Amino acid sequence: MSLPLLTRRPVLAALAAAALPALPPAHAANTMQSWKLATSRRTGIHDVAPAPDGGVWFSAQASGHLGWFEPGTGRTELVALGTGSSPHSVIQGPDRSAWLTDGGQNAIVRVTWPQRAVTVHPLPPATPHANLNTCAFDGDGDLWFTGQAGWVGKLAVRTGQVTVKEAPRGRGPYGICTTPAGEVWWCSLAGSFIAQIDRRTGDSRVVEPPTRGQGARRVWSDSRGRIWVAEWNSGQLSMHDPSANSWRAWRVPGNGPQVYAVYVDERDTVWCSDFGGNAVWSFDPRGEKFERHAMQRDSANVRQILGRKGEVWLPESGTEHIAVIRT
Repeated sequence: MSLPLLTRRPVLAALAAAALPALPPAHAANTMQSWKLATSRRTGIHDVAPAPDGGVWFSAQASGHLGWFEPGTGRTELVALGTGSSPHSVIQGPDRSAWLTDGGQNAIVRVTWPQRAVTVHPLPPATPHANLNTCAFDGDGDLWFTGQAGWVGKLAVRTGQVTVKEAPRGRGPYGICTTPAGEVWWCSLAGSFIAQIDRRTGDSRVVEPPTRGQGARRVWSDSRGRIWVAEWNSGQLSMHDPSANSWRAWRVPGNGPQVYAVYVDERDTVWCSDFGGNAVWSFDPRGEKFERHAMQRDSANVRQILGRKGEVWLPESGTEHIAVIRT
């Protein structure tokens, strides 16, 4: 006997839900707080970094500014970086200044804090369109950066000299990070590999992940110097241990994960953003368990994760919001 229509619908819905892979429960919503950026124009918020005064910097890629957000009041300030500016990444330097990779100006930009003085360090003329992406300071206090057009470079902070080298296998350099020992690693999105920089020569040693074509997008080091990799194409979070020359990989739960950003906090908890699932995931390497933190708006598109003790900061590039998860 066929089921009546009103009875059949919930049964079919239940069967369809049962066929989907089970997701870990979303983290309690009250641990995440977010704010719409209080600006008169679209900023194109891209990356974030804690500022030394308790605020949070962000790269305003669409408007050409360094943004500063004050969590206590929700106030936002924009610092103009120069004609044609389009900053991608921002980090805090050892000098407590904001340092940005500026693809529009094809330069590294420093903004002193709190003075807000802007200094532009152009790349050499032989690299006019490097498509600058991310940057990191090494153990000697020099700044290394990637250019997705196929470049890896260094700004010697004491002299201001910028040098650039062609990356192995051409276009693709994207994420970059520094280990506690001061060593620098980067990854290639187009090339699907990670690499360690010889800080003396500027050359890069390629290390192949076990998953082919995985689309290594961003990298971050934990306290043991292990390199965590956000794999955009494969939907995996992977880890390379240089001391053991070994790899591990874990697929992010859900249908069609797209893992963009990765960050390791002060407890060695690993965080990654998932465009496909519109979520941020925390991963405990000890128990090898993921926990889902659902974003509060559709298409949040978190492009970087950075934080300070007890705070994980998220730029919602798709919604013009900034968010924090307090841990």
